Amino acid sequence: MSVSHRSWRPAAAILGAALLFVSACAKSEDSDTASTGTPASAGAQVVQSADAGGPTCTIDQYGGTKIDLKTAKVGFSQSEKEANPFRIAETQSIKDEAAKLGISNPTFTNANSQFNKQISDVEQMIDSGVQLLVIAPLNSDGWDSVFAKASAKKIPIITIDRKINATPCKDYLTFIGSDFAEQGKRAADEMAKAMGNKGKVAILLGSPGNNVTTLRTSGFKDQIAKVAPDIEVVFEQTGNFSREEGQKVTEQLLQSNPDINGIYGENDEMALGAITALKGAAKKAGDVKVVSIDGTKGAVQAIVDGWASAVIESNPRFGPLAFETATKFFNGEPVGQDIIIQDRQYGADNAKTDISAAY
Repeated sequence: MSVSHRSWRPAAAILGAALLFVSACAKSEDSDTASTGTPASAGAQVVQSADAGGPTCTIDQYGGTKIDLKTAKVGFSQSEKEANPFRIAETQSIKDEAAKLGISNPTFTNANSQFNKQISDVEQMIDSGVQLLVIAPLNSDGWDSVFAKASAKKIPIITIDRKINATPCKDYLTFIGSDFAEQGKRAADEMAKAMGNKGKVAILLGSPGNNVTTLRTSGFKDQIAKVAPDIEVVFEQTGNFSREEGQKVTEQLLQSNPDINGIYGENDEMALGAITALKGAAKKAGDVKVVSIDGTKGAVQAIVDGWASAVIESNPRFGPLAFETATKFFNGEPVGQDIIIQDRQYGADNAKTDISAAY
């Protein structure tokens, strides 16, 4: 990344044109951040320095007609039930921004982690006449039938938080989300630091079949091998991004590898489940170093309490940026085909003061 891996500060605003501030979430927070040290736009997504030569897409390239987003029929497909903080914050952000823009009748569906249902949900929205789709995909593959239907009606698709393996500006308009490999690398850096560059580490893998899991795993492994070759990855098992499964997998881990020194959770929910298992095994805070990705309040509090070493944020507040992108597109302006956001980071130095920025 072109900015510090530490949580960014208000001074970053001097980058000006290099960063796009999505201010919808920030404006209400500006007045109360000076005393806490929390960034003024703590809740907003910030786009990384733009690649001036990066590919873009226009409505003429994609097809379709210019419309007023306020009067458009908009559909949002959520992949998982709103049972964990990331999904709760993500869906709420879309709802809040739709309400702010005055979108009169948005459609919201939830696949409850059933991929066939998500495909069916989206196809039904297309059949009902939606003019814009925002999708948080459960899986990265298997979307061909959706693309065929959407392409026939020239319906732009914005994917958020997970990529779909397809062609932007053709099958879908754009992806908005984090650099998942970079998140894994940053987690590896923090794990190496916490473990003193040596020991045994376990990985609680996310759900199979999506690029988030793949890239957070490869990023972590590649970086550990580079910066701390004396750290050995001795255990990998999926916890399906679930707190309950994260606990169960960690209980198995502690039986097979009682001398484990570190646990990398590919999301906060699995890491919090791991901490529950560590407590159940009579481990003390800090005995096993825990690093995870998301930025939930529970995980940041675990840093404050000494049970976690670091948390890399994955910002779920997509509403303002998703609708800003759609507005530009419908106005005939070019939009990036790959919009990567800048995520903050929490550690012992800032967890207590910056927990209000967590979700």
